[in-house]
Amino acid sequence: MYNKTLSKRAHAYFRSQFHKGKHPLIMIMDALLLPLSLWLAFSLQFTAILPPVVIEVWWMFLLAPALAFPVFLRLGLYRAVLLYLGSQAFSAIVRAVSLYTLLFMGVLVVADPIGVPLTVLAIHWLVVLTLIGGSRAILRTFLRWYKKTGQHAANVVIYGAGEAGAQLAEALQVGMHFQPIAFVDDKSELHGTEVHGIRIYSSAVLETIVTKCGVHEILLAIPSASFNRRQEIMHFLEKLQVRVRTIPDLDDIVSGRSHIEDLREIDINDILGREPVPPDPELMNACITGKTVMVTGAGGSIGSEICRQLVKLQPRNLVLFESSEFNLYSIERELRYFCSHGDKKIRSINVIPLLGTVTNESKMDLVMKTFNVQTVYHAAAYKHVPLVEYNPIEGVKNNVFGTLFTARAALNAGVETFVLISTDKAVRPTNVMGATKRMAELVVQALATDSRHRTRFSMVRFGNVLGSSGSVVPLFSEQIRKGGPITLTHPEMTRYFMTIPESAQLVIQAGAMGGGGDIFVLDMGDPVRIQQLAQRMIALSGLSIRDEKHPKGDISIETTQIRPGEKLYEELLIGCNVQPTRHSRIMQAKEAELPWKSLAGILNKLTLACSDFDNEKVRAILMDTVTGYIPQCGIEDQVWLNNHKTTIPESVLLH
Repeated sequence: MYNKTLSKRAHAYFRSQFHKGKHPLIMIMDALLLPLSLWLAFSLQFTAILPPVVIEVWWMFLLAPALAFPVFLRLGLYRAVLLYLGSQAFSAIVRAVSLYTLLFMGVLVVADPIGVPLTVLAIHWLVVLTLIGGSRAILRTFLRWYKKTGQHAANVVIYGAGEAGAQLAEALQVGMHFQPIAFVDDKSELHGTEVHGIRIYSSAVLETIVTKCGVHEILLAIPSASFNRRQEIMHFLEKLQVRVRTIPDLDDIVSGRSHIEDLREIDINDILGREPVPPDPELMNACITGKTVMVTGAGGSIGSEICRQLVKLQPRNLVLFESSEFNLYSIERELRYFCSHGDKKIRSINVIPLLGTVTNESKMDLVMKTFNVQTVYHAAAYKHVPLVEYNPIEGVKNNVFGTLFTARAALNAGVETFVLISTDKAVRPTNVMGATKRMAELVVQALATDSRHRTRFSMVRFGNVLGSSGSVVPLFSEQIRKGGPITLTHPEMTRYFMTIPESAQLVIQAGAMGGGGDIFVLDMGDPVRIQQLAQRMIALSGLSIRDEKHPKGDISIETTQIRPGEKLYEELLIGCNVQPTRHSRIMQAKEAELPWKSLAGILNKLTLACSDFDNEKVRAILMDTVTGYIPQCGIEDQVWLNNHKTTIPESVLLH
């Protein structure tokens, strides 16, 4: 028992002491290596094991460490932690040994009575460099192996043998959790070579390496690869059923926000995104730079990303209007941090956080007049389809009247540009959310026809954004982490998807093109089957699908039922009248409008119906006003159903 305890203590002491760079053992090792290297230099110079001259210059063997240690200490050779020695540490060794050798040479020139050949010192310099540098390299290798003993480090393959891959491999070799066993790279001239002792292979043998070596993960280190090439690699890796992770974005690494070893899960943007189109600087700056800009719903998925894009364009003031205290706190804190670390122009941006609801018209009016707002991006909306179906009156108040109040406040304050963020669900809607967003479009269209005001109104319509709150992507990720199952409402469900940054940039550019009452439709690319999305997410997590054919799989995909208000397919256009714009991914639609006189009467009736909590009347007004609105389900408002003595459908009940 005593011996076992002593062994543990010795082990702990050894580990702790060798994690320190400045340790007496290292200095003792150098004190032995310096005379040894001097003896080897004499032996090589005079081709004898013990040349007679060595006895005459015995004092040189004492002088060597006496000269070396002050230099080595001064240049930090004993400050570096052995475990993390890198190229900088070895360059420091070269400088220290060179300076020491020059000092030694100066002493010999002045004080050597027998004239030792200076070539001895040249050989000595080379031998010292080899022994000092080599000894530390050997110790580093030993310590890295020693650190991982008993840790069961997982075998990983690094895809990409460039500079990023080399840095990642070096970082992982130091750590305890991963053991890089191979590189894979597309460049044929690299195949068969090594980086940090790790061999580089072709992707053609990757499946064999994964199978034979028990590879747990593939780590992508290809930050400079084109988006299309990344997509090709993703498709190739899916079939291997190995977890795939990647290094952070190159911008984050360069800026210092992330380190090369900060591995992250494959982002859904990497799976479904597309090659971005560079934004048009003129369109991006037109309504922003030097102006006072207001974003409603500033803490939401779209609103917050619009804010992030806006601060880069250097507005004079940025007004954040948000009903959620936490969301407002989060985006304000993020923007202030970004501004404080930017250049002089960005640091001068005045970020104004305001709590409030867009249904308070008097406050909207006061805010815009107080700060002389010039551009408004109206992103505040209730957008979760089933929840709005369960709360239709609130959906109408927020989405329809919130838009009306915000737009009228913009008119009263003389706002130059007003942009409504709309949705593809406004096209032939089957749900209250879509119907209210189409009503909001009609409101903006009607107000835009009033020639007495200078405000330019426009609307931007697009589909789902990847990773937004309430979308399937975060839900699927959470379900995979919990071991499944992944739940689908229908196997044929399809949706359009776009990344949040791309959608925000396109919204800003579309708003700059608006002439008055324009509906802009973003090019969403091809629709995606939600079931295929789930399958890809499972595969890139290194897991397999469990079904009847594969009962031993990891994650099952279960079909539930379509939720209230959902439809299988989404559309972006009501009619076929669409025209291109100066931007390749922004189209302009011409769709039916209602004159303000007609719409005003409808809104009055809708106001009364909401005040009376008359869900039937609200639904009837929406169906009469919104083209193509055919409800997919009955009234789902639980309060209304209960008061009308109607059995609450099972779909409404929370499980």
